[in-house]
Amino acid sequence: MKLKPNLLAGAALSAVLAVSGAVSAEAKTKLKISHYLPTVHGLHTDFVVPWAQEVTECTGGEVEFDIFPGGTQLGNVARQQEQVMAGVVDIALGLTGIPRGRFPRTSLIDMPFLTDSAASATYTLWSMLPNELADDYKGMKVLGLFAHNPGVIHTATKKVEKMEDLKDLRIRTPSPAVSEMLSYLGATPQGLPPGEVYENLQRGVLDGTVFPWDPVKSFGLNEVLKYHLEAGVYTVSFFFVMNERSYKKLSPEVQACIDKYSGDALEPKFGPWWDKWDEPGRQEAIAAGHEITTLSPEERDRWREALQPMMAKYVEQVKASGVDNAQEIYETMKAKVAEYDAAH
Repeated sequence: MKLKPNLLAGAALSAVLAVSGAVSAEAKTKLKISHYLPTVHGLHTDFVVPWAQEVTECTGGEVEFDIFPGGTQLGNVARQQEQVMAGVVDIALGLTGIPRGRFPRTSLIDMPFLTDSAASATYTLWSMLPNELADDYKGMKVLGLFAHNPGVIHTATKKVEKMEDLKDLRIRTPSPAVSEMLSYLGATPQGLPPGEVYENLQRGVLDGTVFPWDPVKSFGLNEVLKYHLEAGVYTVSFFFVMNERSYKKLSPEVQACIDKYSGDALEPKFGPWWDKWDEPGRQEAIAAGHEITTLSPEERDRWREALQPMMAKYVEQVKASGVDNAQEIYETMKAKVAEYDAAH
């Protein structure tokens, strides 16, 4: 059987994307940015590339950036954090749940029924960074923390409407918290990088996956999926970080430019961005004749009740990993989400 080429491999053809914006002067400093996504993804086209252009222009050409997306030698999703810590790259965008255990405090945002939008989750993460989450990022200059919209359960051959439908289904999972959730709901979680999901669905190694709508389109997954349950019970978090040594080597003027377009400037953008990125994936599924269902209020209550032990267990696991105040962090996250929702 002929397999669809990995979309990430296509990104490798572009190898390194030099970003210089409208600046023609020769840059004094070249910085490397890596991420794990294809170049058609919104995080690349709407976020990383424009961000690099803005910083380059702000510095008058003192810095430029080489971007290494998914499919390049530096585009492995499991290596983003270690690459930036080692100085192999200067800046990295990655998933906080891969590899497991690197960001235990931040991972609590991935708990089920905690957030219902990318905007509220992103606000919560960024507002908690200075105090509750700072220890997750020692040795790194944090440029942004964010999360996606509530995820969808996508399946290839079996429609999922209730908990029992998930029993024994092999579902790709993006993080430890989501893995625990799927297990408690009866599924069999399978940890895989996003770029390997297409082939494993096509070959029947996977029965389904959890993603928001945007990667379903950018990774071509509507070709091998048929059913989509808009469950809205979890999110997944991301980091955008810089090697602290690389940052400190820069001139104060360049540091100011990086700060200008990061942090507080980024936080309000992710909610609207994710709404924009999700819609094409959903519309593509509709056009393909797929069946899209929404978790009923009654079934949602069943899931919430079934997952209470899982949520308590996960907090204890984070505490056992050395985060003594895990419960307090979780409670603060709930309060921050409520604070955001009340204001919007």
